[in-house]
Amino acid sequence: MNQWYCSVCHEIINNENKPEICEICRADKRMIMNQQEIPQSLEQVRDLARTKLKGICAAYPSCDGSFDKICQREAYGKPIGLGGAGQGRSFRANTEALANIQLNMSVLGDHFEPDTSCSFLGIDLKFPVMASSTAGAQKYNDALDETMFCTSVLKGSKEAGTIGLRGDTWFYTLDDNPSLNAMKACDGYGIPIFKPRSQDILKKLIERAEGYGCKAVGIDLDGCGSTIMARQGQPVFRKTVKDIEELVKFTTLPFIAKGIMMPDEAQKCVDAGVKVIAVSNHGGRVLDSTPGVATMLPLIRKKLGNSVTITADGGVRTGYDVLKMLALGADAVLLGRDIIRAAVGAGTLGVKLHLEHIRKTLKKAMFMTGTKTVKMADSRILFNRN
Repeated sequence: MNQWYCSVCHEIINNENKPEICEICRADKRMIMNQQEIPQSLEQVRDLARTKLKGICAAYPSCDGSFDKICQREAYGKPIGLGGAGQGRSFRANTEALANIQLNMSVLGDHFEPDTSCSFLGIDLKFPVMASSTAGAQKYNDALDETMFCTSVLKGSKEAGTIGLRGDTWFYTLDDNPSLNAMKACDGYGIPIFKPRSQDILKKLIERAEGYGCKAVGIDLDGCGSTIMARQGQPVFRKTVKDIEELVKFTTLPFIAKGIMMPDEAQKCVDAGVKVIAVSNHGGRVLDSTPGVATMLPLIRKKLGNSVTITADGGVRTGYDVLKMLALGADAVLLGRDIIRAAVGAGTLGVKLHLEHIRKTLKKAMFMTGTKTVKMADSRILFNRN
């Protein structure tokens, strides 16, 4: 008799042959592995993802969207995959903006253990890093079922001591929404971010999120640039301030406006009642030639002051990048592509291992810059050439 491991719910299954399905969480055989195959390290998770994402993503040590990477090199005439829009300038701008920021190393003072704990919308987290609202992993070589992808992200985030956001895409419908299906399976421990669909559809989705006990809801405003949604009969729209006010008033949950890259638009969202401004250029996937998120983040923080919670995503790959974003004005940082790779590689376990690695390197970065708590992260730890 062999032992098999479900990478979504961690169930151990005794069976001679590989099971077709996990009887506990209903994950199919793509998420089930032999006991000897269970990854013990993040590098092993990435090796598994590299195999499953062949031709789409090679899980390079440096994920920067350059032309020598599979995601950009093979983008012309093909679906965007994990790459960036156009020539990938926005994708690269995200990583370059962070790479150009340097940390001040501080080694004098009392010894301390960095405290990475924080609160996000009243939720206590071990560290200010969350899974971003990605979607569509099922379409990458059919590597895994979409609901199991979403469930793995939510469960892995919770096991790592944080919370996951979940996204929306063209094959999500009111009747079959993998993001909300996963929210239900995880007792509402997650935050759904919907594409800017019609107001009526958004209200129905928000009602379901409320019914499942979700912690907040939001709109992926930059998703208005998703051409595939309209082609599949699910049109998306630019939203007015009045539209946002209507949705904020419709729900009792904190509302997140994602995809903000201009200080004035951030202020308008706050005036409309939004609780969280998510600074993001959609990973460089909807408009080429935008500035990097790390370039715009301090301008948006300066405009808003400390009146609202701000998250940032785009080019974040390490705990050092996380600390830079915090120092630039973010209250929390979101990870996208890396979480997709982790979930594809080893489900819940992969996501947990990746997030724990990020927390470890964040603590190292805090220690070496004299940053005792995440709230102490500000511009003083950043090198200024002026």
